[in-house]
Amino acid sequence: MSPQMLSVIIAILVFAGVMLVVYGIQSARAKAATPEMENRLERFGHITEGATASAKQRPAAAVTDRIESAVKNKGFAETVQTALARADLRMSVGEFLLVRAGAAIVGFLLGMFVGRSSLAIAIIFGLILGVLGSFIPMFYLSLRAKRRKKAFVNQLGDTIGLMANSLRAGYSLLQTMELVSRESAAPMCDEFRRVVREVGLGITPQHALNNLLRRIPSEDLDLMVSAINIQHEIGGNLGQILDVIGETIRERVRIQGEISVLTSQQQLSGNVIAALPVALGIGLYLLNPGYMMQVFVWPWVCLPIGSSILLVIGWFVMRKIVAIEV
Repeated sequence: MSPQMLSVIIAILVFAGVMLVVYGIQSARAKAATPEMENRLERFGHITEGATASAKQRPAAAVTDRIESAVKNKGFAETVQTALARADLRMSVGEFLLVRAGAAIVGFLLGMFVGRSSLAIAIIFGLILGVLGSFIPMFYLSLRAKRRKKAFVNQLGDTIGLMANSLRAGYSLLQTMELVSRESAAPMCDEFRRVVREVGLGITPQHALNNLLRRIPSEDLDLMVSAINIQHEIGGNLGQILDVIGETIRERVRIQGEISVLTSQQQLSGNVIAALPVALGIGLYLLNPGYMMQVFVWPWVCLPIGSSILLVIGWFVMRKIVAIEV
């Protein structure tokens, strides 16, 4: 295949991949309801019907709907749906899979462009970067969910103190959660607003709190939810119990912050040491492809393979050393 024909094919595929990614992002934005719409739908409890009507207005919704129906009963669909809920992304499983496919295509095309010196090398680089590109959306979901969970846990101690004071003032548990949904900052207010909405639709407060725990898998939140459920079963002074739990959580967050400060230098050093050989190799390849390709022939190809394996092992060991549980 001539270089000109390969360039034309790469250009066409790049355009198709970019269009898929843009379509996935636009679909997610189109699906997100405005606060005014959510307030109107919340009065009647027909949020699902409103979402369905919104989906029918989108001309390209049939593609994502078909993907959704194809993976509806699959195990990984539940995993993706849970990850989307924890990251608070208003996307369906079908839309997210479409974005992953677009990211994989873009990575494949980028790899073919990097290794355009020959067709075999272009395909190898395309497959490697295509696989990496398909994992980028999942990595983004995980990172977003982790940051959201950290922000939630940092607010949890003060929120529990607010709930304890409200209960002592004579508020019921539902009124207390509604107060938290109004007075707290995001993501705390968003999650408790969902809990209040679920209770308004007929779900018990205990079940709604368990749903909150599935969205925010935190040991601190589990402690609070367990205390509320136990108090509902056997009674007791919930305000005093929440005071003790809140103090424990605030102390744990303080200790975790101190540990994070003390280990941040080691984490950064591990990331830099792991990324430096990769960045150096890519830079040398872009400057002089012929020089770098000499190491990718037998038996010298064992050197980059072995070094890559050792780099990954070293990075995981470094992360394990600095991961101190409190």
